Amino acid sequence: MKFLLYSFLGLMFFASSGIYAQDKTDFQEQYSKEYKQRIQKEYLFRTYIPKDLFDAFKQLNKLTDEKSTAKFKSAPEDVVVKKLHFSLGRWMIHNWQFYEGSRFSHYLKGMGLSYPDDMASFVIRTYHRKLNNKPLGIADLVKEIEEKIKLQNKELIENASNVETIEKN
Repeated sequence: MKFLLYSFLGLMFFASSGIYAQDKTDFQEQYSKEYKQRIQKEYLFRTYIPKDLFDAFKQLNKLTDEKSTAKFKSAPEDVVVKKLHFSLGRWMIHNWQFYEGSRFSHYLKGMGLSYPDDMASFVIRTYHRKLNNKPLGIADLVKEIEEKIKLQNKELIENASNVETIEKN
């Protein structure tokens, strides 16, 4: 009797799970449609989305008080990028919708930046340079980030190969 009950329940579970399954192509089409709409919008969830890097600098100037800006400006660039990644960087990723897509994240992708963390670090670094009247070095910075990603990917592949070799032995 238990066997019949469990068989029936199992059959019902598997039959009902098909109802909720979504075709992968449907999901991709829906995501693509929403992304195309999002990258056109000036505001997402009542938050202004910058159109480009210089617009982002203007927004950061508006959002930051003078004392904080002076402290940010006077600190070494690498220190600022590292320390502010999990505060200002996370704020940008969340509010400017780097994961979901926005006109600003789309702009940054067009420059060659793919990952939200890299986008945030890039904006923090260039903003620091702007405040200190230094050349932004955008092309060199993007190239440096791309090289870092290539190196990380190479290390991941090598580590995966090492694990496969260990497992075979």
